[in-house]
Amino acid sequence: MPKQAPKSDLLFSGSDWNFQTLSRAYEAIEALAREELKLDIYPVQMEIITSEQMLDAYASVGMPLMYRHWSFGKHFLQQELLYRKGGRGLAYEIVINSDPCVVYLMEENTMALQALVTAHAALGHNHFFKNNYLFQQWTDADAILGYLDFAKGFITGCEEKHGVAKVEAILDAAHALMEQGVFRYRRPPKLSSEKQREGLRERLDYEERTYNDLWRTLPTAKGGEKAGDVKDGIAERKKALNLPQENLLYFLEKNSLILEPWQREILRIVRVIAQYFYPQRQTQVMNEGCATFVHYTLMNALFDRGRISEGAMLEILRNHSNVVFQPAFDDPRFSGINPYALGLDMMQDIKRICTEPTSEDRDWFPDIAGNGNWRDTLLDAWANYRDESFIRQFLSPTLMRKWRMFVLSDAAKAPYYEVASIHNERGYESIRATLAHSYDIGANRADIQVVDVDLLGDRHLRLQHKVTDGIMLEGNSRDATLRHIRTLWGYEVSLEGIDAKTGSAVYECSSRQTAG
Repeated sequence: MPKQAPKSDLLFSGSDWNFQTLSRAYEAIEALAREELKLDIYPVQMEIITSEQMLDAYASVGMPLMYRHWSFGKHFLQQELLYRKGGRGLAYEIVINSDPCVVYLMEENTMALQALVTAHAALGHNHFFKNNYLFQQWTDADAILGYLDFAKGFITGCEEKHGVAKVEAILDAAHALMEQGVFRYRRPPKLSSEKQREGLRERLDYEERTYNDLWRTLPTAKGGEKAGDVKDGIAERKKALNLPQENLLYFLEKNSLILEPWQREILRIVRVIAQYFYPQRQTQVMNEGCATFVHYTLMNALFDRGRISEGAMLEILRNHSNVVFQPAFDDPRFSGINPYALGLDMMQDIKRICTEPTSEDRDWFPDIAGNGNWRDTLLDAWANYRDESFIRQFLSPTLMRKWRMFVLSDAAKAPYYEVASIHNERGYESIRATLAHSYDIGANRADIQVVDVDLLGDRHLRLQHKVTDGIMLEGNSRDATLRHIRTLWGYEVSLEGIDAKTGSAVYECSSRQTAG
């Protein structure tokens, strides 16, 4: 244990803090992060908020700059009740993927805790947001804050002009489709600049003044076409509408005949926010693991250099232990794998493999075992992987044994589970592949696409669900979602389930059947 440094060398003493102390601690932590870990970060903007503001941010999907919606208020009351009764703690911070990176710290935190979350969020998450390829390709860090401010003002203006009830009806339907409101296979367009948003406001005002409701009264197409003509016509309209289309919100925004311009813009706002969170859903283990590894490494380095007192370090370690606690599978508190714990263990294991590899490590990881350069290895992993590929590439037999991992086989018709693989020579590959697959959003989210619609005919919107491994959609949720789609489309909507392997029809339902 290092000799305790003179009090004058400590970054802080006691639990109280002020902005000067926060600034001093941040500067020391940032300098150490660049020196020890070679982190590359956005400029940081730290703001202090109360516990009630933190609860409010919780309720609005972690975004303090958010429009109003009744579901956020409902969530706020639920979280507040749990917090006041001691059933749930609060996050010590919230960090926004933006340039500058905005970090919200809770004013009730002690100074030791402020130092910990500064390292975690302002350095760890910040570096990951700036350097990971998913965030670079799929989000606009320099535009998101301006866009959220525009969105909040736009929706408030719509409420004043069209009434809260009409705006909520559109938001309710759009929120129900957020899971199906992202581009998964092509890069979304860049967010608009302030100048473009100003032009958008003018265009929307013009469109609202000139909006013509006669679209809905267009006559349907006459029958009598030959079979070949019908087939060619279907192919042509699918090509014109870029079908099949995976992004339901995008399709409805661009093609619904009943939506007014302001309603289309609300759909766009909701899908932009859904797209913003898409990379975060794919990198939870890596993102939290990176931030936890960074704060653990930096806090220990500061303590070793005599910049943090023993009392402060004990408080930091206690909070760190709470964050990475992982109950066993048979513990009543078990609710799944803790991403903080798995991410931290994998990154510490990579450091071990680089510096002190075993013969087993050399067989499994010939490219990094014993290279001695764990910093660059981690920087490369943080930049170029997501959860699924990270686990598939770096989960080691050592860690599988430590976690006592096993695979359960769950056949729908069997009355019991079967332990298909355990942490031994025969099971390592299966465990790693199964765990990695569980983090693959593409494989674990329902694949629903728009496949056809005749805008000049009956305007019947046809959706298709590719059923994988016999996993069906939950009936009540499916039917409610179809009703929301019909609200935005205005005409009949049907959904057909197709077996992904055989291509045969599994089920079919429509909004007409679910009405009422």
